[in-house]
Amino acid sequence: MIVSDDHTLPYERPPLSKEYLGHDGDGRPTLVKPENWYAEHQVTVRLNTRATRIDPGAKRIELSSSEKLEYTKLLLATGVRARSLPHVTSDRVLTLRSLSDATRIRQLLAKVDTVAILGGGFIGCEAASTAISMGKRVTIVERSSTLMEAALGATLGGVMTDVHRAAGVHVMTGCVVHNIEQTPTSLVVRTDRRVIEADLVLVGAGSQPNIDLAEEAGLRTNGGIVTDEYSRTSAVDIYAAGDVASILHPFYGAHLRVEHHDTAMHHGASAAKNMLDLNEPFSESHWFWSDQYTHNLQQAGRSEPGDEVIVRGSLDDLDFSAFSLRGARITKVISLNRPRDVLATRRLLFSEHQASPDQLKDESTPLNRLVPRERPNRVEA
Repeated sequence: MIVSDDHTLPYERPPLSKEYLGHDGDGRPTLVKPENWYAEHQVTVRLNTRATRIDPGAKRIELSSSEKLEYTKLLLATGVRARSLPHVTSDRVLTLRSLSDATRIRQLLAKVDTVAILGGGFIGCEAASTAISMGKRVTIVERSSTLMEAALGATLGGVMTDVHRAAGVHVMTGCVVHNIEQTPTSLVVRTDRRVIEADLVLVGAGSQPNIDLAEEAGLRTNGGIVTDEYSRTSAVDIYAAGDVASILHPFYGAHLRVEHHDTAMHHGASAAKNMLDLNEPFSESHWFWSDQYTHNLQQAGRSEPGDEVIVRGSLDDLDFSAFSLRGARITKVISLNRPRDVLATRRLLFSEHQASPDQLKDESTPLNRLVPRERPNRVEA
């Protein structure tokens, strides 16, 4: 049984800030599984229903409908919620997390001329790209020195900042929002630098994991629901997966909470196997992508401060891969318009390989040659 407080069968979320928001298609979401799949596989879906309490001792959950359900194994995939601005109430100041959010923004985008986006992360940048493609005037207000700085760092974040400015977005970095006022004709965003007027404000100020239910049930949390490498929480027969889970990664030896679609999809499948007692650790490489304008941005892996960054290709030409190198190992790659580099690097990350700065810079060196070849056994005379 799936219990969901959404009104729609499970759907793909990445398109919500891209083609769906831009009025491509018929306005229906891309379902994870077709509607008839659930009945055929004996899966009951309870929509518009929220779990309100978990009793781990009795193995029982209480629902918003006042029903009580017993379980043998329970998976918490409660995800995250968008951060909203305090003390701001307006039907034209919106966040984007669900299909309902995207539908509301989609409807308003068709009617407005100017859009202010507060936050220059993934959601903000993708929404800006979509709005520009629709002919809207767009301003992004970002507290950091570049767009996407938390994910990409200042140098590559600066590249994406230039991409948005070249597309016509007015980008204000190093800027703090003080308040938003609603007038009869527009929204007024007051910052520490200037006042911005807009017809629509989209807040992309990050997210918060939905851990309240787990905390009330006494499960261990630390910025997410803490699990071992098999997705098991601190309570017997309760598992967690996706954006909300802080899972022990066997390769990195640390608890990580990753908010990316690919990780969530693979994590759910891994958790299901472990709920069936197959005992397979979850060890994905954390890959994500973002489509902005005509550019495809991808990242795989995880770096640490002190890793050396080596660039293959050209930042100026918007055609590059930036590798993080620790000793002779690649720890991460960020690529713009080079998906093959990311595919090759994902195969290397957790395998034995050796890479040097010169090899990574040299485009004539195929990445698949960085895996040491086995030496043939010597035949003694």
